[in-house]
Amino acid sequence: MPEARLAAGIWVSAYLRRLGLADIPAYVTRHGDDTAGSVMVKCATLDGRASLWSRTWDFQTDQRPWLRLEEAPEREIDARIARDAARDPDLWVIEIESRDGRTLLDQDGLA
Repeated sequence: MPEARLAAGIWVSAYLRRLGLADIPAYVTRHGDDTAGSVMVKCATLDGRASLWSRTWDFQTDQRPWLRLEEAPEREIDARIARDAARDPDLWVIEIESRDGRTLLDQDGLA
């Protein structure tokens, strides 16, 4: 059975709350469409590097797992986000600051 799709704004609010409870600083750096916007998560490890995550479709299971798109110097991740945002005005971007790279995207309710 296909997974029900949660409005982007509600998902972002819940994700930020979960990160806050785990003492992981996170910020919305780009506010997309509240209903149908896609979400990218940038995880800055505070050493000049970052990773970028987005949801993808797994057509075999009809699920939407999170996929790490790239891990690179932070300026390259920022450039990628800028390019994607130029093509998608509905895009949300959440930035996490986590020295150990924790995003919580693998946890129940987020995965």
